[in-house]
Amino acid sequence: MTDHVFTFCKTDLAARADGTLWWAAERILCVSDLHLGKSERIARRGGTLLPPYETRETLWRLEAAIDATNPATVICLGDSFDDLGAARAISDDTRATLTRLQAGRDWIWIEGNHDPGPVELGGTHMADLKRGPLTFRHIATSETGEISGHYHPKGAIAGATRRPCFLIDAARIIMPAFGAYTGGLSARDDVLAAIMEPTAIAVLTGKSALPVPLKSCLKR
Repeated sequence: MTDHVFTFCKTDLAARADGTLWWAAERILCVSDLHLGKSERIARRGGTLLPPYETRETLWRLEAAIDATNPATVICLGDSFDDLGAARAISDDTRATLTRLQAGRDWIWIEGNHDPGPVELGGTHMADLKRGPLTFRHIATSETGEISGHYHPKGAIAGATRRPCFLIDAARIIMPAFGAYTGGLSARDDVLAAIMEPTAIAVLTGKSALPVPLKSCLKR
């Protein structure tokens, strides 16, 4: 796996090909928008029945990222569950997996718009977190040095399929969604264009992290 290593607000970070962000100096692994329990939430609200395996797949991928980096701290950057009902409905196996992944490290749940309240799954629950020059929160604001999620950006270049991507400029990072059933917003959408600087880059995830100028991404 090839990661994109870069400096952001005088801090060396790596946008990993798997969609996680790694701060090696602090041994912090950041992941956004897990949306655990999405299939359960859709079924509960009378929607299309989807195979209930996305939580297992998402946690397998998260476990692989944790095994690869051995973080001291994991930050889940909001919308970790598709709603509070999904958090309450998790299986014993899911609860056991989360307990095992949390063991021996700090685990921080940042509040999202889908899961605004605390969940009884261990770890620390916060609206946002400031660590050194960086601020971790769910939805981007105008603050310099912030790392956020929420928008599920996806980007594509000519001849390639659309992939979840990081958006990075001098002031902010917007993380890709990590959850297996999450959709996405075009990296060139007007909503994101209003947030990101014209010189921003997109880092496409996949087998390797591919940094490209955001303006070179297709508008789809």
